[in-house]
Amino acid sequence: MTVAHPAALRPSAVAAALALACLVGLPAAAWAQPAPSTAVAPFDIPAGPLDQALVRFAQQAGVGLSVDASRVAGLRSDGLRGRHGVEEGFALLLRGSGLRALPAAGGYVLAPAAPPAGRAGPAATGAGPTLATITVSAEADSSATTEGTGAYTARSTSLATRLPLAPRETPQSISVITRQRLDDQGLTQLTDVVQQTPGLTLAQAGNAGSDSSPIYARGFQVDNYLVDGVRLVDSNYTDIFQTFDTALVDRVEVLRGASGLLNGIGSPGAAINLVRKRPTATFQASVRGELGSWSWRRGEFDVSGPLNAAGTLRGRLVAAKQDNASYIDRLHEKKDVFYGVLEADVGPDTVLHAGLSWQRFDATGHARGGLPAYFSDGSRAVWDVSASAAPEWASSHREYSSLFGGVEHHFSADWSLKATVSRSFNAYDEVIGYASNGYPDRLTGAGVGLWAGRWAATPRQDAADVQVNGRFNLLGRQHDLVFGATAVRTAYFAPAYTNWRHAGWDPSIPNIYLWNGLSPLEPYNPQVGTDDSDERLNSAYGTVRFKALDGVAVLLGARVTDWRRQQRSQSWTSASLTTADRRERGVVTPYAAITWDFARDWTAYASYTDIFKPQDYKTPTGDQIDPQTGVSREFGIKGSVLDDRLNLSAAVYESKQDNLAVSIPDTFAPDGSQAYRAVSGTRTRGFELEASGELRPGWQLSAGFSRNMTRDRDGQRLLTNVAQNNFKLATSWRMAGVGNGLTVGGAVRWQSGIYADNLGPARNQRFEQPAYAVVDLMLKYPFTPQLSATLNVFNAFDKRYYNTTGNSYWGAPRQLRLGVEARF
Repeated sequence: MTVAHPAALRPSAVAAALALACLVGLPAAAWAQPAPSTAVAPFDIPAGPLDQALVRFAQQAGVGLSVDASRVAGLRSDGLRGRHGVEEGFALLLRGSGLRALPAAGGYVLAPAAPPAGRAGPAATGAGPTLATITVSAEADSSATTEGTGAYTARSTSLATRLPLAPRETPQSISVITRQRLDDQGLTQLTDVVQQTPGLTLAQAGNAGSDSSPIYARGFQVDNYLVDGVRLVDSNYTDIFQTFDTALVDRVEVLRGASGLLNGIGSPGAAINLVRKRPTATFQASVRGELGSWSWRRGEFDVSGPLNAAGTLRGRLVAAKQDNASYIDRLHEKKDVFYGVLEADVGPDTVLHAGLSWQRFDATGHARGGLPAYFSDGSRAVWDVSASAAPEWASSHREYSSLFGGVEHHFSADWSLKATVSRSFNAYDEVIGYASNGYPDRLTGAGVGLWAGRWAATPRQDAADVQVNGRFNLLGRQHDLVFGATAVRTAYFAPAYTNWRHAGWDPSIPNIYLWNGLSPLEPYNPQVGTDDSDERLNSAYGTVRFKALDGVAVLLGARVTDWRRQQRSQSWTSASLTTADRRERGVVTPYAAITWDFARDWTAYASYTDIFKPQDYKTPTGDQIDPQTGVSREFGIKGSVLDDRLNLSAAVYESKQDNLAVSIPDTFAPDGSQAYRAVSGTRTRGFELEASGELRPGWQLSAGFSRNMTRDRDGQRLLTNVAQNNFKLATSWRMAGVGNGLTVGGAVRWQSGIYADNLGPARNQRFEQPAYAVVDLMLKYPFTPQLSATLNVFNAFDKRYYNTTGNSYWGAPRQLRLGVEARF
């Protein structure tokens, strides 16, 4: 079989096909019918259009269904939750619709409910036309897709081990931010998701995506971002992905702990995987518009469904546009998003998909930091929340684009092959300017200057992954196996500019109290050299899950990695050329775990893996820190209760590592980036508690508490600017008896205090942010089954707090957003 490389696909053709489908109307789907099943099983089907509820029920039950589309048009269902037999489930879904499901060859057929005794129905009288029937069948739905479930938890994930496992079966800590949570809480970009995810901390010291705003997990900086399981190209600047938009995302998966088995490179912090939406089997479309504080304007469009009468070709188109000012003076942002994907059944056992995605983010008045935190006399400087450190000319431009494709083939019910290829093109151009240079005089406002610089690059990545997944029998038991190989090549070319000090340019601001961002003008900063890099990562992996005993499974896995990075820096001013060739061959990252179902709904586990992560951090002299190495261990208990609707977990962990990169405050490498020092013999310990799912019909909950402590070999605490303790909770409750179904919800995030020492003019001050909590609120009301409105109130009590230590960058104050959504 030959699979077309995504670069050969014409983006315009994909977009045109999807747009045409939207104009002409999408026909209903059809699948090959499996044998019907009548087993009692758990179901989780939200309230909504009856046709969608029936299709989801058929998928989860693994039965065929034939239905006259005109009979269910415009009808609603209250949904279905709990354990039910197939016929009982159909009866509950169809209650009040005047329809019933009757057994038929290969599944069920939808027909009018039996008329009352003594009255003849249309069939008996011969009245009524005979309408065409659409045949629908589906396999049992064990996918990880969260769209349409209405849930705050996922059914399965393969992020940790590459095996598709339920959360309870996965021997590591994983959080999933579902599509329902993204919609309920108004989480439109990755930083919003991070702030609501248990175990993650955003230490934001500048505007979104600045390199001064790292994400931490378990005491380690997170720089492992993936889309559909493929690590994103970064060119040493992963922070640009913090502005990734979620309009095209089905869910965000966060794996905490070492992730080397996932992609060959991983720290013991976390990996963040954004999973894109896929085409749906039935037609659906939505249009959403939002208005909010600080001139917030956003629109989204999403249409999906079959493109032919047989349903063997399906497509999806997503577009979004956003324009907003900010609570920070002069900051203005724009975002554009486009995503299109096609999916085709080329046989009963083979599915092809291909698509493209494109995003653009532009910001003016963009600052890498806040105003100085201290006056020249050493006292604290407290600025207005709206005070900006950015001149008018400071800006950020980012583009992310990707062509991708793949094939999935089922050899049998137990064995399948999945292959994916992708080519990603990114570009960024950051014109840096922020007034954090110096300490102002308390009376005159003099003494502050601008830091100014620029960095840009056009990184490109080609990636291919092939994996085989299946089950096999040994010693009378069935076991699971996955194995495969990954090849990734990342290259970038970057112009080099002068950073921080520029000949003939005066960075000083005469009076910071009167500053309006118009002066000083942008310095003349021509290109002074080039930096380019070629990085290759080739690896093979495998994981086997042995069902050693009843309720006991042993997981063994490994990834063997070859890594090489060639870099070259050329200075035009000094006519010098610097090269570096770093490589690691045959690095083995082992993985071992055991799970034990010690009760019907509860599992205990233990897992172990090595740490190997090449690093891009630089010392004050410009040398790169050697790869981080070490080991990570985790022990925990997981539960799946209330008919598998609620997932619970508790974990303790320990990581030992060498070459941990620790930032040095207010210190830069020669290229202007943040400077770090390498610390070996460090130890990180902590524990996490998490609950996600449905407590009762209509009541969704996600809650998590984490505590982490990182110390050096002498027992001294590291990373004091990152909170040791975090608590996050989000909940929503749909009150079916209020109007058409009012939904109320909210979220709270709390963190313990943070601090940093050796700050201020004399390097003898401690900057401290005490513990604080931020509360968000949400109301959603459907006026009709197709039209609803949502009100989100962020930081409802207008809490004032610093996001991190070192400068005066405030967290966002109270913000309101009102959205209206129409579904078809």
